[in-house]
Amino acid sequence: MGNVVSIHHSRFPIPGLKIALVAGEASGDQLGAGLIAELKRRHPDACFMGVGGALMRAAGLDAWHDCSELAVMGYAEVARHLPRLLRLRRGLRQRLLAERPDVFIGIDAPDFNLGLERALKQQGIRTIHYVSPSIWAWKERRAATIGRSADRVLCLFPMEPPIYARHGMQARFVGHPLADRLPMAPDREGARRALAMPLPGTVVAVLPGSRLGEIKRLGPDFLRACALLRAQLPQLQFIAPMANAACRALFSRQLAQVSAESDGGGLGAAMQLLDGRAHEALIASDVVLLASGTAALEAMLAKRPMVVAYRLARSTAAIVRGLRLLKIDHYSLPNVLDAALPTTSSPAATRTALVPEMLQGACTPAALAAAVLAWLDDPARTRATLDRFAELHAQLRCNGSARAADAVDELLALTQ
Repeated sequence: MGNVVSIHHSRFPIPGLKIALVAGEASGDQLGAGLIAELKRRHPDACFMGVGGALMRAAGLDAWHDCSELAVMGYAEVARHLPRLLRLRRGLRQRLLAERPDVFIGIDAPDFNLGLERALKQQGIRTIHYVSPSIWAWKERRAATIGRSADRVLCLFPMEPPIYARHGMQARFVGHPLADRLPMAPDREGARRALAMPLPGTVVAVLPGSRLGEIKRLGPDFLRACALLRAQLPQLQFIAPMANAACRALFSRQLAQVSAESDGGGLGAAMQLLDGRAHEALIASDVVLLASGTAALEAMLAKRPMVVAYRLARSTAAIVRGLRLLKIDHYSLPNVLDAALPTTSSPAATRTALVPEMLQGACTPAALAAAVLAWLDDPARTRATLDRFAELHAQLRCNGSARAADAVDELLALTQ
């Protein structure tokens, strides 16, 4: 799949084309920016409107709201923000119905976007859902209901369309634009020079999440794990890219507290905080300690060994356990992809998890530090893992933004 070439229908630009998009978080902002750029190349006079972040605005989006307003996850978290989110969605629905875009594209954020898409579709507006919800992890039967909201579903991963097919719905694998953007052979020295870091030495990248809730739950234990690592390897350096100023402020406070706890072990001096620049930080590192999510995929594409952790709010975790909602053994994307796309030489059933995962109570500073050290102490395991990362990267590298734009063009062609 890595050599797939996108061929879109030959057609003239559509005069007065209006495309609405709603992205719910930083990863959606990246996807939306790539899609806008590709659609603008094909339709130079198109108007783009909706919800996005800095990247989508730079690509040409008239942003009515910032995507950070939608960046809420977990049952308990959503419940607290539900009145605000419902008001926001109601306002967007009214404005979109007044604008009557030629197509609406909901980018991820399924709990927010699918309801919005359903309302728009009922009023005759064509809808696309870009990024399939994780039906392979939660409720597969949800695939049958998504068709009431979306005329098309665009999937980032090749194991997803067959699930929709089992429920009588068409979905298309378009590949992952991150796999297109990140090089197959990352330049570690170049990344360290760009970040003004010393070329020699061992560096651990620390990514505790792009949401404040994630950093509140994971930041202290990540930092305590770093203090344990620093105690064993005094020359170890850390680099922590922060998603925004609020995340940086919270993590800085946590860093000051943990540094005081560790009896002046030098953690503060060893930890370099960055504003953004996560791709460069990943490539510059030797090992990555991160919160589960898109960052795990980015670390895989950067060919870096990683330790993946996650901790839900207690109430959310209780709901997940009580209703038995999680249907898979592993939740990080490298492990999910590794199991879904087995190699002929090493079938999935014979392999252990590709990367270690620490969930809820297992996510302790000692366990995190030990898992990071295990990578540093086992070069052979690291080499084998990075080879597998390269195989998975190639299968996701499909010119994703262009293939997504193909699907948009095909749907637009039906309305002309």
